[in-house]
Amino acid sequence: MTDRPIALVTGASRGIGRAAAVALGRAGYQVIATARAQKALEETDDLIRAVGGACTLVPLDLTDFDAIDRLGAALFQRHGRLDVMVHAAARLAELTPAMHQTPANGQRLIDTNFTATWRLIRSMQPLLMVPGNARTLFFSSGVVADPRPNWALYAATKAATETLVACWVKEVAFKGVGAVTLNPGPVATAMRKQAFPGEDPSTLPPPEALASCMLELVSQADPPKSGDVVNFRDTAHFAAWQAGG
Repeated sequence: MTDRPIALVTGASRGIGRAAAVALGRAGYQVIATARAQKALEETDDLIRAVGGACTLVPLDLTDFDAIDRLGAALFQRHGRLDVMVHAAARLAELTPAMHQTPANGQRLIDTNFTATWRLIRSMQPLLMVPGNARTLFFSSGVVADPRPNWALYAATKAATETLVACWVKEVAFKGVGAVTLNPGPVATAMRKQAFPGEDPSTLPPPEALASCMLELVSQADPPKSGDVVNFRDTAHFAAWQAGG
């Protein structure tokens, strides 16, 4: 047990998930950091401890749905609650016309980006309902509002996530659980480089530029309206990055 509030972060081994984990650690949370890559998770742990945070590492493939259930049970036994959940894990897969996507790759994409989100919600809801002011953060993509060729399955999983979260939060709002979906826009991550290999990453905000925005979105004091989709580029946090702050 710990006196720190508890925050679960998926996809914490790199990119936006790592930036969220470090920001939450700095803010005083006990971070439960999950990802598939053990070594990269250990690097996240080092970063969190360097800012005075506390972290527990849980190597986890979110397409192992039974493992998600086991994680929920373990967190309930150890902490009895969950104050914040940031679900940043995602998969891009091959960008190709929907007809050309192989069933195996397509199913892996759906399992990672959508089914795992539902299973995570299902397993963590009992923990999130305990504090009375728990906050959750999910992620979408600009391709939902701006469909483009070769992105069909990825865009569909992100659109489904937006709808899932908007409906789910109405089911749990009576327990004080809040949920917001963030569209980060183009960010200098490995996934972005995979999608746009010729792009200059120095023209994009790094994942760390989203840290203050993510902390604001999971704030128990004055959170945004639950169910909202927030565009990072419409926030003061993006304007601060543009201004060099």
